[in-house]
Amino acid sequence: MTSQTSRTGADAVGLCSFVDSSPSPFHVCATVATELTAGGFVEVHETQSWPAEPGRYFLVRGGSLIAWSTEGVENAAPFRIVGGHTDSPNLRVKQHPDLTSAGWQMVGLEPYGGAWLNSWLDRDLGISGRLSVRVGNTVEQKLVRIDDPILRVPQLAIHLSEDRKGVTLDPQRHVNGIWGVGSKPKSFIGFVAERAGVAASSVLGWELMTHDLAPSAVVGVDKELVSAPRLDNQGTCYAGTQALLAAVESPGQQVPVLALFDHEEVGSMSDRGAFSDLLNTVLERIVLGRGGGREEFLQAMAGSVCASGDMAHATHPNYPDRHEPAHRIEINGGPVLKVNQNLRYATDAAGAGEFALACDQAGVPMQRYVHRADLPCGSTIGPITASRTGLSTVDVGAPQLAMHSARELMGASDVRMYADALGAFLTPRS
Repeated sequence: MTSQTSRTGADAVGLCSFVDSSPSPFHVCATVATELTAGGFVEVHETQSWPAEPGRYFLVRGGSLIAWSTEGVENAAPFRIVGGHTDSPNLRVKQHPDLTSAGWQMVGLEPYGGAWLNSWLDRDLGISGRLSVRVGNTVEQKLVRIDDPILRVPQLAIHLSEDRKGVTLDPQRHVNGIWGVGSKPKSFIGFVAERAGVAASSVLGWELMTHDLAPSAVVGVDKELVSAPRLDNQGTCYAGTQALLAAVESPGQQVPVLALFDHEEVGSMSDRGAFSDLLNTVLERIVLGRGGGREEFLQAMAGSVCASGDMAHATHPNYPDRHEPAHRIEINGGPVLKVNQNLRYATDAAGAGEFALACDQAGVPMQRYVHRADLPCGSTIGPITASRTGLSTVDVGAPQLAMHSARELMGASDVRMYADALGAFLTPRS
């Protein structure tokens, strides 16, 4: 086994472990924070003064996290940013979740983002997220994770389908979860509170979501693939974290930044989404906290660039006609540069050059993605970040199949190549 093959396998297993540790955006932040802390990063808080001395730092706002290092750089040093998002499409618990129907005890669920609903049927589902808990006259947030198979959304039997060709799922009526038998509803939040170790009466609010309980795995006859939930966009969260940890060991003349936002799948317009003030505020405070002023901050921003990382569509072997024929994207073919002339992606020629150079310096191939002109194209935090910050931004990703399914598929070698490319982007050679 070559060292490269060994590292590819280790990175694929590492991604599986990362995903399995991170069933919700809040758990993504906790997982990244643990890895950063082990790498010498220190958590700071927005309500406190930040250290003036150079160092490695991160902060968490809800389901979003930003990390950076100021070691060895000047106050007006530009930023090199890798962005991504922590959320994934799923089914989320409603505010009045306790239901009964036809003698079944049910939990009211609704889709979050563009969930591919059929993929959530007939799976053993756990629950994760956070509770808002009263402690005296204060409110605290508590992470919760239940990995027991407590929920299941059953498929309609084919014999009951009108044309025996499957069913069209109504997101209001057809995705509620079964969790017991009986005509009287049980308190689902009471159950979750008990498992979280808090009194049900103290729970004031919740953000709870389902997660598939089947573990992530390296699969295929030659172990060349990764099968996992939430690869969109935890594939980027993992690669970005590894890239930052590598970058701080070989600091350059720029400030490397990892920015992971919640709520991308629903438009990013929240207090912690990419539309918020979070990134701009953190970048300015990085400069101000070290004694710089507004002028130094503006100088730093003028020379900064951002790579918006989000997973990309590999060409599907069963549906090749759904892809732009001249832009085939291969699994294990390397990171993907994404371009859209209507700016659904933020990439322009300058940004494309920056990422192409990073891939070359990392020694990995780069693929170029263009969406079919006759199909609507999705978007990312890239255009949002570019317009909110004024930074030159390039949209990139790693190829995958089954995007927005409860279970997705990517290449094992792409895990390593994606992390290497992002690492080279954060610390370009002079």
